[in-house]
Amino acid sequence: MMKELLLLPVILTLFSGCTAKLSDPELDFKPPAYVEQMPSKEEENNFASSGSIFGQGDNPLFSDHKAMHVNDIVTVSITENTNSSNSVNKKISESDTTQLGGGTFSAGGNNAAVSSLANKASGLTNIGFNANSSSSFSGKGSYSKAASFRTMVSARIIKVLENGNYFISGRRDILIDNEKQIIQISGVIRPYDIDQNNQISSDKISDAKIAYSSQGELDRATQQGWGTKILKAVWPF
Repeated sequence: MMKELLLLPVILTLFSGCTAKLSDPELDFKPPAYVEQMPSKEEENNFASSGSIFGQGDNPLFSDHKAMHVNDIVTVSITENTNSSNSVNKKISESDTTQLGGGTFSAGGNNAAVSSLANKASGLTNIGFNANSSSSFSGKGSYSKAASFRTMVSARIIKVLENGNYFISGRRDILIDNEKQIIQISGVIRPYDIDQNNQISSDKISDAKIAYSSQGELDRATQQGWGTKILKAVWPF
């Protein structure tokens, strides 16, 4: 019983290590650190003079209908095309040769008899050893992928930075036949990149994070079972 109690923490530790590898990748849609550190832009209260057709209030006679303030909405046109390829060719070879020889040596000096006996002994007790080893490895792999994703989603201005840029964040959930599709986006944009239709392209978003995922029966059918994931995580071969 005591041994089982001692082994229980070890088993739990190993299991937690295995399950940590099984976690799915996630995106953190919180603002980047520099967005949090940069103070918000203070609202200006210097309204235009009375009678001006260009005002700074909420309902000016003439105005630019672009998102400019916190909680304003901007439409993001997501057009992402991904093409990637990689090829690896690796070859390693190694060869070693070792020779070892030894005999009996004696300093006979000028004594011819002693030198003669030493030479005969060296011939009888001479040891020779040769070793050869070689190893080689070759590997080759290639990878290519092409994907495209296009949609439109509305995002909200979360923060107006001191330099005038906006941090935006948006999400859209669609439920079709018990299959939930989720689109999320966040990043930093410049007000100058918003067009006259209050739209901005996703390639003009800095620190952009775009996620598309689905939840439902179709998603579960295309996922491996947790038992298979555990076996792949701990299988050493």
